[in-house]
Amino acid sequence: MIKKIVLVFGTRPEAIKMCPLVKELKKHQDIKTVVCVTGQHLQMLKQVLDVFGVIPDYDLSIMRNEQSLFDISINILNKIRPVLEIENPDIVLVHGDTSTTFAAALASYYLRIPVGHVEAGLRTYNAYLPYPEEFNRQAVDIIAKYYFAPTEIARQNLIREGKDRS
Repeated sequence: MIKKIVLVFGTRPEAIKMCPLVKELKKHQDIKTVVCVTGQHLQMLKQVLDVFGVIPDYDLSIMRNEQSLFDISINILNKIRPVLEIENPDIVLVHGDTSTTFAAALASYYLRIPVGHVEAGLRTYNAYLPYPEEFNRQAVDIIAKYYFAPTEIARQNLIREGKDRS
């Protein structure tokens, strides 16, 4: 049975870490890999995509001059919903702590699509330090079904918070 995975990212740091995963997943014939970028960091994102040779299946193009966190979140939620409804993936993978990560995870939750959080469990335990990244990271870990912790400390944080060990 072919599994469908949608990877959502929109910033340069996310792309640097997610593009190698995209390349690896695309090697597997039993996995349908769909890439959706938000364009939260427009030019810097494009540079990384070009370096890795990753061509998005969807580009939400949310970047606007002087956009606020409200604008970013609202635009991603509005634009990603039809993508997720059309693709109907088995899982959505998000990375890190950006507004793209949070909004994509929230949309997936609303549509009852399991979320995998790449780089889960990193913590400062101060919702405003850094702002809004720490909140985003913790909120995504509440939503996520699958956790990919980058360090043993991050893994232990997830366990202490009662996240599934499997």
